[in-house]
Order: sequence, then C-alpha cells, then structure tokens
Amino acid sequence: MRQIFLDTETTGLSPESGDRIIEIGCVEMVNRRLTGRNLHFYLNPERKSHEDAVKIHGLTDEFLADKPLFSSVADELMSYLADAEIIIHNAAFDVGFLNEELRRLGRPKFPEQVSAVTDSLTMAREMFPGKSNSLDALCKRLEVDNTNRTLHGALLDAGLLAEVYIRMTRGQDSLVIDASDSGDDQIVVAAIDLSQFTLPVLTATAEELDAHQGVLKDLDKSSNGKTKWHLLVA
Repeated sequence: MRQIFLDTETTGLSPESGDRIIEIGCVEMVNRRLTGRNLHFYLNPERKSHEDAVKIHGLTDEFLADKPLFSSVADELMSYLADAEIIIHNAAFDVGFLNEELRRLGRPKFPEQVSAVTDSLTMAREMFPGKSNSLDALCKRLEVDNTNRTLHGALLDAGLLAEVYIRMTRGQDSLVIDASDSGDDQIVVAAIDLSQFTLPVLTATAEELDAHQGVLKDLDKSSNGKTKWHLLVA
C-alpha cells in the first residue's frame, strides 16, 4: 500500500480569487514505512503573496521569483502521485488549490488523477471530538516532536502529518509493534497464563435485586408488554 502525505503553502486563502501554490511537499510511505523518497518544490506563483500569508510560511516574493512555474513540474508531480492514496490535513483547502492549478493546464481535477484522497482532519475530529485538531495540537497530543516548526513549511508539515497519521492509526499505547526488516509490521502479544488469577465473584444485594426488578417492570410497561425476558424465565 503506497500513501503520500501532501501539504502546500499558498499566496493566500482563495484559489477562486487568483491565489496560487508556492510550495508543495510530499512524503512517501509504503506498507506503513517511510521510504525517504519524497518530493518537494518551491514555485513561482506569478503574483505577490498576501502579507498575512508570508507571516505564516516566510516565503517572500523575492525568494520565489526564480523558482519554476507549476506548469513545469506538473508532469513530475502527478506521475509521482498517480497510484497512491493522498493524505492531506484539511484536504479541501489543498485540493481546491491543486484543482485550480490543474484547470489552468487543461487537466482533470486532482482526485481524478490519484488513487484516493483522505482527509486526516476529518479522521482526527472523529477520534477527538470537541478538541482542537490542528496539526500542532495533534503533534502535542500524540507526542510528535514539532519543535522545529517555527514557520509553516510544506515538506516539514507533510513529514509531521505522516508521524501523526501513524500514531492515529496504529494504537501504539496498546499494542507492541515488531518493526522487523523482513516484512510488514507484526502485532506481538505476550502469552498470559490466566490460571494464575483468582477472580472474585460479587453477588448482588437484596436491595440491588429489587432495584433491578423495578427497572425491568418499567421497561415492560413502557413497551406495552412486548419485552421477552419474562418468557425466557418462564
């Protein structure tokens, strides 16, 4: 299974208003192992970046002026991504920009050119409802070292996302993973002799039995006598 963790940096927030991609970072994982075969581009967006965006990623117009255009790297990028599941944090944002860049070149939309797109933000919200699920928050919660992240960077963030994803999907706190060199990850569970334990048997008190019968009667009443347990007892 080949997965690519992808992140972009942009001139602003709205591809519909002409904002462009200025950096793309991709980190490859095959069979849940990082391969080191990553892909990274800085791009000339042919427009100025918004001041607030520069404060986030630190990529100035001067720095980007001599970088390649998206059109010149599109073939290499899409060939690299073609057979993989693409994992993106807040995928709608990055995919929206990629779709617009591809539209300018007369190419199909991004999801049509890759195996699948998975939004890790949606995954995190399902796992941690009601909590902050930004990449920084997930790094802190899942103990991923992000101390080098003083500014946003596409390749750095894609690498952090890969570490976060592994922790979100493997359950490291409950299983021991044998990362052998010979094959896929194996789950190793130590054998335990349960005969060494004597389990206590706790019986209900008379008061608890009466309370239980009361609950059963209320359930039977509310269902108009349709409950079945009294038939089993009989």
